[in-house]
Amino acid sequence: MGETAKGDGNSRRLLVFTPNTIAHRPSQMPSLLTRRITFAAAHRYRRPDWSDQQNEQTFGLCARESFHGHSYTCDVTVSGPVDHKTGMIVDLGLLDRVLATEVRARFDHRNINLDVPEFADGKLIPTGEELARFIFDRIQTALGNAARVEEVIVAEDATLSASYRRE
Repeated sequence: MGETAKGDGNSRRLLVFTPNTIAHRPSQMPSLLTRRITFAAAHRYRRPDWSDQQNEQTFGLCARESFHGHSYTCDVTVSGPVDHKTGMIVDLGLLDRVLATEVRARFDHRNINLDVPEFADGKLIPTGEELARFIFDRIQTALGNAARVEEVIVAEDATLSASYRRE
């Protein structure tokens, strides 16, 4: 891996790195990978056990009966050791299939309150915080041991995002 340079009596070690030297180094720390997926969806915030007035006082315009929509971005960060053969943490094809099923197919061009049973009236309120936690759990379950989900960030727009992180 190295050779000794001689000359003036001071011995120095010259390190020579080749692509094989670096590629076969075992990873000591897990690496992180973040994949972004987008979806467009409508929702509203509402608790059916509250009056319309209390919902509007608490949730403002987000409680209106007519719903409203966003073009969401969802960043999913996974961790794991880098496979020395592939140079990857996780098979990107697998991650993309999981995201397509658990995020895009479930939420894209949907009314979250009406089309996603877990967010129906009386269940989860489709806030960014609840969406991030829900997506985190679904993705980790679908990935199994293939990778460890570290964080999910759901952004309604450029000014508001919510994250859910592993403890």
